Amino acid sequence: MASLQLYSLCIIFFFCCFFNTLSRSSSDVEIVLRKIKPSLRGGAENMLLSSWSTGIPVCQWRGLKWVFSNGTPLKCDDVSSPERNNISLFRDPTLQLVSLQLQGAGLSGKIPREIGELSSLQSLYLGVNSLQGNIPLELGYSSLLSDVDLSGNFLNGSLPLSIWNLCDRLVSLRLHGNNLSGSLPQPVLPNSTCRNIRVLDLGNNSFSGEFPEFITGFHRLKELDLGSNHFSGSIPESLSRLKLKKLNLSHNNFTGALPVFRQSKFDFRVFEGNNPGLCGSPLAKCRGSSGLSSGTIAGIVIGLMAGAVVLASVLIGYVQGKRRKSRGGDENEIEEGEDEENGGGGGCEGKLLLFQGGEHLTLEDVLNATGQVMEKTSYGTVYKAKLADGGTISLRLLREGSCKDRASCLPMIKQLGRVRHENLVALRAFYQGQRGEKLLIYDYLPNRTLHDLLHETRAGKPMLNWARRHKIALGIARGLAYLHTGMEVPIIHGNVRAKNVLVDDLFVARLTEFGLDKLMVHVVADEIVASAKIDGYKSPELQRMQKCNSRTDVYAFGILLLEILIGKKPGKDNRTGEFVDLPSLVKVAVLEETTMEVFDVEVLKGIRSPMEDGLIQSLKLAMGCCAPVASVRPTMDEVVKQLEESKPRNRSALYSPTEARSEIGTPF
Repeated sequence: MASLQLYSLCIIFFFCCFFNTLSRSSSDVEIVLRKIKPSLRGGAENMLLSSWSTGIPVCQWRGLKWVFSNGTPLKCDDVSSPERNNISLFRDPTLQLVSLQLQGAGLSGKIPREIGELSSLQSLYLGVNSLQGNIPLELGYSSLLSDVDLSGNFLNGSLPLSIWNLCDRLVSLRLHGNNLSGSLPQPVLPNSTCRNIRVLDLGNNSFSGEFPEFITGFHRLKELDLGSNHFSGSIPESLSRLKLKKLNLSHNNFTGALPVFRQSKFDFRVFEGNNPGLCGSPLAKCRGSSGLSSGTIAGIVIGLMAGAVVLASVLIGYVQGKRRKSRGGDENEIEEGEDEENGGGGGCEGKLLLFQGGEHLTLEDVLNATGQVMEKTSYGTVYKAKLADGGTISLRLLREGSCKDRASCLPMIKQLGRVRHENLVALRAFYQGQRGEKLLIYDYLPNRTLHDLLHETRAGKPMLNWARRHKIALGIARGLAYLHTGMEVPIIHGNVRAKNVLVDDLFVARLTEFGLDKLMVHVVADEIVASAKIDGYKSPELQRMQKCNSRTDVYAFGILLLEILIGKKPGKDNRTGEFVDLPSLVKVAVLEETTMEVFDVEVLKGIRSPMEDGLIQSLKLAMGCCAPVASVRPTMDEVVKQLEESKPRNRSALYSPTEARSEIGTPF
């Protein structure tokens, strides 16, 4: 083993000497022009790479920072500097590249192995591009590299062993969101501590094998992300000795007992999505601590799940014995437009009010449906209900005491029953039982919510590039605009948020929950405002739900659009307890001239020009919707118009043929 390590060290030393010799034989400017630029396919079409030309002063070569061999930086910020406009400076052999900053530059091709010849390179930022292929082993021979960001590309293959040659100077290594695979190679030098490294982000790849325990020797590590990979085995106790501020081990196949993290407050989301055998705080207790066998625990869990299903069925069908009396005649006895108000007993209770698309339903169908709890809110429970004929409907059972009496809410129910738009979930029927229970009946749509698509880290989740997010945002805007201006009597949604947007496989968005606050007593309706405040969607002027209007909907949409662009959840962070104010994040980024850094990594993939692809315009629109003064916010009709004018270029190339065909007859 010792001889093998000595041999490996000799090989590494040989290559280091070899590449240092190469770098001395060619100037850094020549390497950039003749080797790196051709490898990063962009050519004349790429505005950034096109600035790398002998006819343009080196100071204007975008994304590059230089020093002279004596350590003096090339002064490009000083307009009075004679070097700034020196067009012949590219011939200076003492000019050395120290930083390559090409994140979000629309690059394709492969990472040039000639980067290893840049002996003075200190930082390499190639994140959020479309680079493919392997990480070249020559990268490990840029002996001064301290910051490496290759995240958000399409890199594959294994991580080269040579990467740990950078250990002495490496501060951050970010490889998040690629397709790298295999086990992580250990540094050749035994007990290597990578004494300067603070950030190691390997999340959302396909790495496998056991937990790379050598990482626990990186004593100054502050952020570690191994989430959404294929790691397995146990998590070593030595990990708890690191003073980590951020940790993500979710969605792997780890098992066994968790280490005891004494000085940290990691919650269950750090470890979720692993093998059910992973246990210990903050997850479930390990076997033996409760005195129950695994069989007993499994039995309890199965029993609870079965009980929940039975209870749901009872809640939906407990008036089944009355159905013959309640039908009283024709199944469609109470239809849309027939306004029978009985206030309390009598033949009108226990009847079904049908709307367009729900004519096939009967009272017996609804009361005999077998229900499964899908969601619970402060004002009701949503069930997935199976009909006797095999069909499926969605039922919302409004909480007892949360609703107004039937006479008060029936006009609003009828108004909601007339809403028909491709971006809104249609109400098909309404039922009120003899004891006042109220059921809203919708089509069952087996779609994910926008919240899940944006924030879940589950494997197999579809990529949300900018074209798809734009399509979702435009669909939401069109739905809201229809509610505000497309009907005789406007409807205020009142609860716009990512959890109330369903998104299908073709990225068509459909809003749910609109207008429900008008069915509720004031106290319950105001709970929506309180929830919106916690979740970051409440406009500054909104205090009570009866005060909500089209402008408060616009504000909530603005927050939602920022959430789509930035990829962060607004409102209170349950992990840290801090409040995430998305508009403030954007304002700070604009002031610090780091606007591009606020966008989600997936949003920038494949974007050649953020301005031409409508990204910057959409960010400005979102901030306009979030204006503190309600009167200066745009209307939803204006929002739709602006989004339609800022559609991404060449968006059809980002959709499959099936998805592209689906847009026929459905304006994008």
